[in-house]
Amino acid sequence: MSTTPVSFDSAGITLAGHLHTPDAPASGPRPALVVGHPGTGVKEQAAGTYARRLAERGFVTLAFDAAHQGESGGLPRGLEDPARRVEDFKGAVSFLSTRAEVDPDRIGVLGICASGGYSLSAAGGDQRVKAVATVSGVDVARQFRLGADGTQDPAVFRGLLAAAARARIAAARGEDPGALPVFPETADQAAALGGEHGVEGFEYYCTPRGAHERSAKAFVWDSVDKLAAFDAFHAVPLIAPRPLLQVVGTRAVTSWMAVEVHQRAAGTGELHWLEGASHVDLYDRDRHVGAAVDKLAEFFTAHLGQ
Repeated sequence: MSTTPVSFDSAGITLAGHLHTPDAPASGPRPALVVGHPGTGVKEQAAGTYARRLAERGFVTLAFDAAHQGESGGLPRGLEDPARRVEDFKGAVSFLSTRAEVDPDRIGVLGICASGGYSLSAAGGDQRVKAVATVSGVDVARQFRLGADGTQDPAVFRGLLAAAARARIAAARGEDPGALPVFPETADQAAALGGEHGVEGFEYYCTPRGAHERSAKAFVWDSVDKLAAFDAFHAVPLIAPRPLLQVVGTRAVTSWMAVEVHQRAAGTGELHWLEGASHVDLYDRDRHVGAAVDKLAEFFTAHLGQ
């Protein structure tokens, strides 16, 4: 497998990516996959892991940084704009469609965590995508509004919206509006705020387990009200009759969102459970990632060919 740094356009913003190409010779253009990273993540983390391992299975894969994040362009830095994140997936499909080593009629998308939701929304409106899969997929807007487990007090999100409104006024006055910290300062604080799920997220993004210097540690406040009205799952019925696979850990507190997607897919999707895996386990725990990659390779080979 070879890895090449690439850049491509996403509605006027230049995105940075890594293109992974199998070493084995091919008789013609190959099937290809766009791989999107989790919220706050970058292409060198979970998305890169899956992209590399699927390239070893014969797919051309593209892991990329979202606009306003990582090595990609876009100001302000640290903006989580759902509409832009969906557009980024479409820009990545366009880029792959121009590559000589890619068959433009055999392109799929894989979204991890927040990119799981964004990939569903993108595929619903983009018929160029022939197969869709998610790993620990969530609608990050639902997660902000309802919490990772779906039981968050509505007052929490109302408080964030109030802070976002104050930040807009501060910016209009020429003042520094500050930013919304995504992670607490310690694992104990993460446990108090989010239990085991919070601790795992902290360990992955803020310790040597998975930390990367370009991974976002804060979002600009504009992200909050942009997320308020977004629904990543609205377009799920439009994916049919194209195939949809969701890979979910049985211990994932976010799995209720995958169940909702499965219900909206009305029998055209597959919900594949990995026993004993949490949401974050599927980012980097080799046993669980290996099982996920096996299932994904089987799925994409069946629907995109090899």
